[in-house]
Amino acid sequence: MKRFYTLLVGTALLTSGLAMQANERMNLWPKGKMPDAQGHQIAAMIDATRQADFNADKHRAPYLEWFDAPSADKRNGGCMVLISGGSYECLYDVDHIKNWSEKLTELGFQCVNLVYRTPRPQGIPIYQTAWEDGQRAIRLVRREAAKRGYDPEKIGTISMSAGSHLALLLGTSSSVRAYQPVDKIDSLPCHINIAIVNAPAYGTTDGETGTPALREGYGTDVQLSKVFRFDGKTCPMSLHHGGLDPYTPTTSTLVYRQLRRMHIPAELHLYADTGHTVLGFERGVEFLRQMGWLGKIEAEVPFMDVYDSDDARAEVIREDVWPEGKMPDAQDHQCKPYIEWHIPKNLTTKAIQIIYSGGSYTNNDPDGFEVVPARRYLNEKGMTVVTLKYRTPRPEGLAKHTTAWEDLQRTIRIVRSEAASRGLDPDRIGIMGSSAGGHLTLMGVTSSLHRSYWPIDELDWKVPCNVQWGVGIYPAYALTDGIDNHNTHGGNEDADILVPEFSFDLKTAPMIFIHGDADGWAAMNSVKCWEKMRAMGIQCDLHTLATRNHCFQHKCSPGTGSYNHLDRIWDFLKRKGFVD
Repeated sequence: MKRFYTLLVGTALLTSGLAMQANERMNLWPKGKMPDAQGHQIAAMIDATRQADFNADKHRAPYLEWFDAPSADKRNGGCMVLISGGSYECLYDVDHIKNWSEKLTELGFQCVNLVYRTPRPQGIPIYQTAWEDGQRAIRLVRREAAKRGYDPEKIGTISMSAGSHLALLLGTSSSVRAYQPVDKIDSLPCHINIAIVNAPAYGTTDGETGTPALREGYGTDVQLSKVFRFDGKTCPMSLHHGGLDPYTPTTSTLVYRQLRRMHIPAELHLYADTGHTVLGFERGVEFLRQMGWLGKIEAEVPFMDVYDSDDARAEVIREDVWPEGKMPDAQDHQCKPYIEWHIPKNLTTKAIQIIYSGGSYTNNDPDGFEVVPARRYLNEKGMTVVTLKYRTPRPEGLAKHTTAWEDLQRTIRIVRSEAASRGLDPDRIGIMGSSAGGHLTLMGVTSSLHRSYWPIDELDWKVPCNVQWGVGIYPAYALTDGIDNHNTHGGNEDADILVPEFSFDLKTAPMIFIHGDADGWAAMNSVKCWEKMRAMGIQCDLHTLATRNHCFQHKCSPGTGSYNHLDRIWDFLKRKGFVD
């Protein structure tokens, strides 16, 4: 088989392709050889089936629809297979197929639409005939590589809904034959090499028979469907899902967790208050770029150099966090905490963002790369930023975060009490921290009804310390397998649960999480917090970044998620209505 495969695809793959005519059709099966043929099934996009003269008998054979090849100067050596959803009842996503083909062709991909059989077959699983068509389609796409000028090991998919269920089957289970071979083409491999997966349906056991997730993906007896085998050819994926999708985002979080167990690079993009739809195409492009599918990735640059100007800043006001002699749990080896107000010249929103760094609770730097670029970015947007220097190193005889938590609660009270006098909104305050600072953010977001210290004055008695949102950048120490260091299991196991200091009280606020997929302080810190908040009815955003480690933004490449992550924060704030 290996020799046949080599002869078939050739060796000069990236320069030998010929431009093909748009909408060229290629039937998947030899006549009379289509497995599980059923008389009620057709193969046509829904715009065709809605035509008055549509003749079902002329549309029984599934096919590949080839789009024009990209221009020679743009080719990247890849092919993307476009897969529509439609509940396995029809092929619904005509507009998405058109949009994907145009954008991906412009990026240098050969694009091809997979037109598989629908409606659902009878007497066999709802996905069976589509899976048969999908495996056959990938083999044909691999066969065409030399002729059309792309690499046979650079075949990806982009998909929606039932089409994403099919993409997951193709991406995780190519070692399982969906059908018995019908000719020599079936000796070719049918694995894909990368996948952008939008809103996969039917992925959990409470919906795998073809319904919305009957229990929204919750429950100790609700699991990821066992049809996904996660074999040795399982490919990197970017998973995109809405937090309110009735075809539950639990599918995406569970697939992501399994990819992490297998050390397969992946991204997870979850969107608050969003239903069943295609999401974040640009996130998929960033994923492809990070994975090297769009050519050589640009050189990394220090993130401090990306936002290197304080021109938007008009006023800086520094304050001590505690009155002299009133600081709780004062310890001589710790630094003195303070805040700085950074108020832009052109104020466009009355919202306030409090930002602080990480540092393992052994140090923290309000003038470092985890704070300054975000401060400058938000100032440029017209938003006031308050930076916090909290007490470090770790206190003696207390939990590692205790004095930092005290400083944060006091800071929020100060900011709230002074907001109105500065023309700002005391009820639009968010907190943002990285690493240990991300853990501190979770303390501030989830546990504001718990005192971290006994009140020292009227401010503490009368002013609440809850916030309206949180931004967690690679939060550390959030799971029990990483209480003081790296996550020993990557946070992937069911026994790795959220640490007890997070109360998740009735004032718990929505958050956006951003985390490197390769972080030793594992991305599952963020994912499991997201899952907990969703279970509470709190809608959050989450973005993980393939191949990126802790401190992913220290240096990053233009055009990648690390470089653009501050835009995700601003998008979240706008969609949630926190900024004007």
